[in-house]
Amino acid sequence: MTDTFQALIVDQQEGTTTAEVQTLGAEQLPEGEVTVRVAYSSLNYKDGLAVTGTAKVLRSHPMVPGIDMAGTVVESHSPDFKPGDEVILTGYEHGESRWGGFTQLNRVRAEHLVPLPEGLSLRQAMAIGTAGLTAMLSVMALEAQGLTPADQREVVVTGAAGGVGSTAVAILGGLGYNVVASTGRAETHDYLARLGAKAFIDRELLATPSKRPLERERWAAAVDAVGGETLAGLLRTMAREGSIALSGNAGGVALSTTVLPFILRGVNLLGI
Repeated sequence: MTDTFQALIVDQQEGTTTAEVQTLGAEQLPEGEVTVRVAYSSLNYKDGLAVTGTAKVLRSHPMVPGIDMAGTVVESHSPDFKPGDEVILTGYEHGESRWGGFTQLNRVRAEHLVPLPEGLSLRQAMAIGTAGLTAMLSVMALEAQGLTPADQREVVVTGAAGGVGSTAVAILGGLGYNVVASTGRAETHDYLARLGAKAFIDRELLATPSKRPLERERWAAAVDAVGGETLAGLLRTMAREGSIALSGNAGGVALSTTVLPFILRGVNLLGI
């Protein structure tokens, strides 16, 4: 194991956030049973908030951001891993209160690691990343509520050109669903169509507030990575017993809605 390595350090002093690549020593690694040489980490929405200080994502400073990583074990004091093992990590407050993936070397708790699945490279694992995992969990949650592609009712994906959204479009399209992509960028339509979108809806149509608690039923299901007024718009237009898999708040954390979608149409709101 090398004596020094580089990491992105985010600090905050007197309300000012700074992000700087620094050279650190092995003695500065956090506590944990397994030391990993990080090969890849993906850039997630939460990471952007952390690095810029836009939101209070980081629980302490200084901190290494990055909510996921993939790499190779270089030292282990756990019977579950040995040097040379390829591993991935996401969650467990890494990149928030624990060192994340934006570092060449990290030391973590063994129970936070997962062996790299067979058939995936480290690079592919982080190309999918936490966003891809979130998209797959969203689709699984919808199908657990009984959603199938058989009746070809419309399934809408918000933030469709983003990480969670584009992966969800690809998964749903590949499974044969009738996917409608919600986006505000017309230049992404060709890209989303190649992924599996069959139609498009401008994001402003969903995000525009309405005084009506319910509107015409349209969506059999939704994957929502936006939240805010977009989620409110989805709730008003869901079909009976439709389900929304909610995973993001890019459109805001506040939700203006009524109980009517839930008690009159039996809409399910699923947190991911």
